[in-house]
Amino acid sequence: MGKGYNNALKAYIPLVDFIAGIVGPNCEVVLHDCSNVDESITAIKNNHISGRKVGGPLTDLGLKLLKEGSYKKKNFLLNYPGKSSDGRKLRSSTYFIKDEKNELIGMLCINIDLTDALAAQKFINGFIKTDGDNNNFRESAGTEPFLGIPENLSCSIDEIVYATIDNTISGLAIPPERLSPDEKTAVVQQLNEKGVFLLKGAVASVAKILKVSENTVYRYLNK
Repeated sequence: MGKGYNNALKAYIPLVDFIAGIVGPNCEVVLHDCSNVDESITAIKNNHISGRKVGGPLTDLGLKLLKEGSYKKKNFLLNYPGKSSDGRKLRSSTYFIKDEKNELIGMLCINIDLTDALAAQKFINGFIKTDGDNNNFRESAGTEPFLGIPENLSCSIDEIVYATIDNTISGLAIPPERLSPDEKTAVVQQLNEKGVFLLKGAVASVAKILKVSENTVYRYLNK
């Protein structure tokens, strides 16, 4: 259990062990405190799936939700694709914990490792000689269309920034440091829209990846 967590989240801490105990070792359960995005992980069970620990940061998706305020019109997200830091496919769901003003104070997240299930599916499809697609994780009917990309369960702020930049410039065939000033400005603006700069160390990380100074990143933000 993390130190200095929001007291309103105290009642949700036992649910972390409860849900993980029901679903089993392939299910990671995480309680996030949204008042401290840099060290939001308050409790976590079966963290061998993501490698994260108490005191770790909020995910890229969590930052995006917090920045956009999309949580205000719904209570949860179900069965969207996630990805562990070592590339394993996950089925993820998030319950929004809100205060009396409908502001987000926490998230209860469930990440199910699909590695064994996908291996079993591949074996069964091959055994019965179907033409099923074994390579792509198909999003379930409950997946929210605005997500766009898998949630990355990153262990550090640098990893979150790297993953978000990679997704942002995925259509460009050049490394981030070789982008033009205008392209770098556009990347920084997109990162801001995704909530990356809610993290305290994000400016330094972005500057390092884009090979510019921190003052330049702030200048891009102010354009």
